[in-house]
Amino acid sequence: FIDGTWTLFHMAAPAKPTKPTIGELFKTLEYGPAPESAATAYAWLDDHKREFGHFIDGKWYKPSDRQYYEVVNPSNNEVLTKTIQGTAEDVDVAVKSSRKAYESWSKTPGHVRARYLYSIARHIQKHHRLIAVLESLDNGKPIRETRDCDIPIIARWFYHYAGWAQLADTEMSGWSPVGVVGGIVAWNFPLMLLAWKVAPALAMGNTVVMKPATYTRLSTLLFAEICAEAGLPPGVFNVITGGGAMGSQLATHPDVDKVGFTGSTEVGQLLRRACAGSGKKISLELGGKSPFIVFDDADLDGAVEGVVDAIWFNQGQVCSAGSRLLVQSTVFEKVIAKIKQRMKSLRLGDSMDKCIDMGAIVDASQRKSVDEYVQKARAEGNEVYQACATIPEGKGIFYPPTLITHVNTTSTVVQEEIFGPVLAAYSFRTPKEAIALANNTRYGLASSVWTENVSLALEVALSIKAGTCWINGHNMFDAAAGFGGYRESGFGRDGGKECLFEYSKPSWMPRARPQLSDAPLASFGKTVPARPLNPTLGVAVDYHLGDSTLPTGTPLVDRTYKFYVGGKQVRPDATYVRPVFNSAGDKAIGQVGEGNRKDIRNAVEAAHAAWPGWGKRAAHNRAQIVYYLAENIEVRREEFAQLLSSLTGVSIEEGRKEVEASIERLFYWGAYADKYGGTVQETTLYGATVKVHEPVGPIGIACPDENPLLSFVSLIAPAIIRGNTVVVIPSQKFPLPALDLYQVFDTSDLPGGVVNIITGDRDHLTKYLAEHQDIEAMWYFGSADGSRFVEHAAAENVKRTWVNYGLTRDWFNKEQGAGEEFLYNAIEAKNIWIPMGTIFAN
Repeated sequence: FIDGTWTLFHMAAPAKPTKPTIGELFKTLEYGPAPESAATAYAWLDDHKREFGHFIDGKWYKPSDRQYYEVVNPSNNEVLTKTIQGTAEDVDVAVKSSRKAYESWSKTPGHVRARYLYSIARHIQKHHRLIAVLESLDNGKPIRETRDCDIPIIARWFYHYAGWAQLADTEMSGWSPVGVVGGIVAWNFPLMLLAWKVAPALAMGNTVVMKPATYTRLSTLLFAEICAEAGLPPGVFNVITGGGAMGSQLATHPDVDKVGFTGSTEVGQLLRRACAGSGKKISLELGGKSPFIVFDDADLDGAVEGVVDAIWFNQGQVCSAGSRLLVQSTVFEKVIAKIKQRMKSLRLGDSMDKCIDMGAIVDASQRKSVDEYVQKARAEGNEVYQACATIPEGKGIFYPPTLITHVNTTSTVVQEEIFGPVLAAYSFRTPKEAIALANNTRYGLASSVWTENVSLALEVALSIKAGTCWINGHNMFDAAAGFGGYRESGFGRDGGKECLFEYSKPSWMPRARPQLSDAPLASFGKTVPARPLNPTLGVAVDYHLGDSTLPTGTPLVDRTYKFYVGGKQVRPDATYVRPVFNSAGDKAIGQVGEGNRKDIRNAVEAAHAAWPGWGKRAAHNRAQIVYYLAENIEVRREEFAQLLSSLTGVSIEEGRKEVEASIERLFYWGAYADKYGGTVQETTLYGATVKVHEPVGPIGIACPDENPLLSFVSLIAPAIIRGNTVVVIPSQKFPLPALDLYQVFDTSDLPGGVVNIITGDRDHLTKYLAEHQDIEAMWYFGSADGSRFVEHAAAENVKRTWVNYGLTRDWFNKEQGAGEEFLYNAIEAKNIWIPMGTIFAN
């Protein structure tokens, strides 16, 4: 099978059949079938009379009057069994069971939870073969992949998080379980993705309701029985099965506190919008279009085998698949020739054959989608090459390995996730061009770099905007290293300690249950600029702020605060101003600019321009600048205390306390500038897996009205010390303390564009920040409705959000005003896998 067609080679038959000699066998190396027995899996199906319900509260649950879905083996179209199609009522039963179990499970000592997780890991190993066979039958992937990759990783996950359960009281001090977790996973790695969510959730004391993908339900149902056999208390882990609508019903259930989703970007966006403003935590592991970068000094034969693992592993149905092959131009043709030759030896066949390289596509609709992309590539003028050694005919859902060349950066197959065995290849000339091409995508899940130059590999790995980068390898996973994406590949991590934060919350923080208005989202942020004060309203105008040094009757020189953008003071685009009143509202004590969409655009452009340089500055340099800020605020301590007193109505002494707390807060975050850079992860790799805490990028921040100086400092400082740039909306009611920092910034060596400040109506400006495509994260401390809008709008480019749902916090309290959640929201965790093997065998 070459280039999409069968080619027949005719050979003269020998005059007399003879038995081949051993020498001849070694020359031909022909494969014979090596089928794995499915007898035990079929027996398990028969034990359940080939009909499955939900698994709730430690037992099978089959309500009457439900429809059933046939589960089909995609390798041969065999109907394996049928499973129940649940309803919203079933979701409610499962969630209530998990809520009841949570009351005791969340109070279970960490050591006891560790014992349960350890038991689950041991039972997975005991049933290793059965699970592997069932997964291959259900999904269509080769048995050697489920046997040698999926199941060992699953067991490893539960062992690893048994350890975190044991250590949770000390290593996660100050963090508590979230509650009931709704897990929704994709069909490409049904049980592995389940483990990635269930293990850390249970370790932290949560309970879980899991909804497997429609196509692949069986291994999840088997796992539920294994958990029961391992002694896990009823209700701690429940399984419900159903169509896509059931996922939304689970995610939006009012008693689900956290949603963990793995699947397509499009569905992830729908879930993000559906949960907006609900107070639920959510993590999304979404699609990808990962670059596979080959430099001319790489081991090219090793790189070709890496390509096989990157794009034809699991038939290319992998979110981190290396589907974009970038090869240095000096060796491009050579590498392409080697790949074409290697493709000819790839064997497609029944998933239970231990000698095949690729199995079946999970469903006919998915195969159709893959083929439509390939046909579109042909229509766009790309060159399509398809080849393999064997492919079954007449049954099963198979698609040949495909290589597409003569593409450009805007080709559909370069930009869109295909989720099939399709590789798009193009060339680059220099490392800078390779980085630019690698980052020319809306995704950011994974990448790999192939070179013998370690210095080059590390620099490229750090420059690619992706959550994982493998050096001279691809698709390596371990429980000790977090996996997750940037941009439209989602947010949150599966694996590592970083994953624990996805399934916990600060202990002081209550579960937010916001009371939302009925106002439509389209009306959010609408405002009318302020007009001159009407003298008949009796509002006093006093811009002296207590200044008694001028002669009686002599007014101060008029001063209206401008914006701070790119290190300069700039006027509002629309030349509107708004008055700033004291806390009683009976005295106007200043005027500030009224920002609009264009002002936000200009500020974001400044932040985006400053980000690359600021992010690459030495952490010590960033710390020094933050210390300078504290130093220069202290020089003006009395001035800021007086301003706070005039604005907010607190005493001068209380104003001094807020200034002092702000100085201390700057020192606190300055200290963290060079102490939160990452760690070495203890994975199973022979080499080093390094977690690097990278900046998120330009962050939008909407500040609260409480403690206007302290809250402003508490929010911008952790962001900038970790290398981010910010566009800040200061307190709407009391913006003046933030604006009086302009001179402090200028005299503290803060580069222009690192901090940008726009004043005005908080929600009006938040609307444009949250919708801006170049803002990578949005922090909002305002109303419940504003929190809902931010989370809903952020789904458009899957930006990260941190909102308060209308709840206030004590900014003087160190847990609430300077906890680890600030650092968690200020960084992206990237894991770089660096193998060894020059001296000793890997």
